[in-house]
Amino acid sequence: MNTELYIARHLIQKQSHNFSRPIIRISILSVVLGLAVMLLSVSIVIGFKNEIREKVTGFAGHIQISKYDSNSSFETTPIVFGDSLKKTLEQIKGIKHLQSVATKAGIMQAKEDILGVVLKGINTDYDTTFFAKHLLEGHFPKLNTNQLSDEVLISKKIADQLQLALKDTVRVYFLNNSETTARGRRLFVSGIYETSLEEFDESFVFADQRHVQRLNNWTEDQVSNIEIFVDDFDRMEEITELVYSKLGYNLTASNAKEIYPQIFDWLALQDINVVVILVLMLLISSVSMISTLLVLILERTTTIGILKALGTQNVSIRKIFLYQAAYIIVRGLFWGNLLGIGLAVMQKYFGIIKLDQANYYMSEVPINLAPFPLIAVNVLSLIIILLFLLIPSIVVSKINPVSAIRYE
Repeated sequence: MNTELYIARHLIQKQSHNFSRPIIRISILSVVLGLAVMLLSVSIVIGFKNEIREKVTGFAGHIQISKYDSNSSFETTPIVFGDSLKKTLEQIKGIKHLQSVATKAGIMQAKEDILGVVLKGINTDYDTTFFAKHLLEGHFPKLNTNQLSDEVLISKKIADQLQLALKDTVRVYFLNNSETTARGRRLFVSGIYETSLEEFDESFVFADQRHVQRLNNWTEDQVSNIEIFVDDFDRMEEITELVYSKLGYNLTASNAKEIYPQIFDWLALQDINVVVILVLMLLISSVSMISTLLVLILERTTTIGILKALGTQNVSIRKIFLYQAAYIIVRGLFWGNLLGIGLAVMQKYFGIIKLDQANYYMSEVPINLAPFPLIAVNVLSLIIILLFLLIPSIVVSKINPVSAIRYE
């Protein structure tokens, strides 16, 4: 039989009528609130990072292959996306999908309003899964191999600025360096999307890739970029190196972190906020538990003296009080998980707390309930608080048995 655990359980049962009862409740409450705040912070930050990351990579791919030159405009030098290059890339493990795009800057006119846009030409191989989640009205341009499509997908921001609605007609004008007159295209609005990322929503419209190819006098296999999607975001940089090694001298490969460094650097800063919150909450919970344990020790000074007089070692007496503290911590962790995860689930499925899309790139607070981070927070909290509790338990070794027995 575990003697220390038996005595600890016996003392816990008698604490309901002692003056330490309200202090114990306050200590449990501090653990509950601290853990709930930590769980919510981790869930929100992970959810926020995943949401932004999915929007960026869903819109532009994890990796982009482009011409190796100094041109950073939307008037790109074409690359040839033939069967040979496609087969080479498909053999690389970790690549989930390949798609070609062709971009060209132009001016969109609706009635008397005009707006600078970037036409992103897409092919039948384009993965529309991302836009299915962010489509507000209508449908993605329907493409087929036989006939050129005149449908165009625009963002809500562009639709508002040009006062456009579904099935409205727009004209888009383009200029080539070798030509003095603008070329125009008459397109029909088939759908309206919204990603809340201003960098994309302010500029990009989607239409048949063959429009761009004809405007630029390109062949059917000439495109601006090749977008690559990978299975595992954490392996994106590794796969980028593999892709680059398979390309010719005139092509280069860049991943999302290199193309949009400002966004991913900003997301990396969010980790600092989480660390600060975790440290503060753990310190508050630990200090509260230290105070509670000291009260328990002082309340049971006579008991400690009797146990020492009977020959009980200091280590065993420390274990008794650590068992009591562990009981309090476990109760706090249970109710803290219930409160924190409960609030997170409510936010995830009901979207109670809203956000300003202009500042946060989303309409409500995102939540990610991945099991591993939640378990890690619980284990970390339990270990750190117990380690802090070793400090007041040393007080036990300083108590004199004779003085303790006389203590009232």
